[in-house]
Amino acid sequence: MWWRNKNLIIGGVFLVTLIVTAIIGPHLTYVKEGIEPNRLLFPGQGVVIKAPFEPSADFPLGSDREGRNLLSMIIMGTRDTMLIILLITSIRYLIGIILGTIASFKGKVVSNILNVWDQMFSSMPIIFVSILFLTLPMLIFAENRFWIVVFIIALVEVGRVGVSIRDQLQQVKNKPYVEAGKMVGLSPFQLSVNHYWPTILPNMLVNFCFDIGRVTLIIGQLGIFSVFITQKFVMLGMGYGELINTSYNWPTILGEARKDIYTAVWIPASAAFAITFVILTFNVLGEGLRKYFNRLGT
Repeated sequence: MWWRNKNLIIGGVFLVTLIVTAIIGPHLTYVKEGIEPNRLLFPGQGVVIKAPFEPSADFPLGSDREGRNLLSMIIMGTRDTMLIILLITSIRYLIGIILGTIASFKGKVVSNILNVWDQMFSSMPIIFVSILFLTLPMLIFAENRFWIVVFIIALVEVGRVGVSIRDQLQQVKNKPYVEAGKMVGLSPFQLSVNHYWPTILPNMLVNFCFDIGRVTLIIGQLGIFSVFITQKFVMLGMGYGELINTSYNWPTILGEARKDIYTAVWIPASAAFAITFVILTFNVLGEGLRKYFNRLGT
């Protein structure tokens, strides 16, 4: 029974919390007012407090150095953060499914490419590979940098996903019911709809959830190294300009607060907690889905 699956219930509740926060959060008055800079507070006569402000009733998670409410910033950044994560994971799986399917049906060249792709990137830390490509000058100042960065992060582990899809489909091809379907004259499309995809879909959904957690960790690590996804180069004067961030997504908050780790630890801690919450959500949900599908199989 699904209601006995604690992982599925807890993961589902966490997921609903993220969805509601992403949809409703940016429209709340408290959130809109909280992201307005306010570097000075005057709690009493002759008393002045300068940002960043420590956690309190007015600032549940504290504030950043601009005096912005961190809780408001986290809520405001939920939608952008989740969209980036889901976009990267979806692109990875879309390409991986296409290549894995081709490789499983007599696509030797594609199969060999996937093997090399998987082995090459599995032998080195993903974060280092991402940083290596994303810090190239031509990408830092590229006009469509956001989409380029998203595709690069997605492509890094396409090989692993493609190999997994290929291997699962090849296992299904050897099942007796697939051979029976071929004998009665089912077309490749009918075999895919009736046998191939229904068989591997549960495992694919489980892996998709776990991969969302992996992507969240990667973009969080990129934030720590100040490699941001949402940024653009703005000219400020003759031959002078700077990179500015265009979103409140959590890796950006985390990266910009590295210098505050010793003086205002609540700033990086709030973004780190939010990122950890997403990783926990999809790992727990993935484990819950695994248990659910295993019970259906038995």
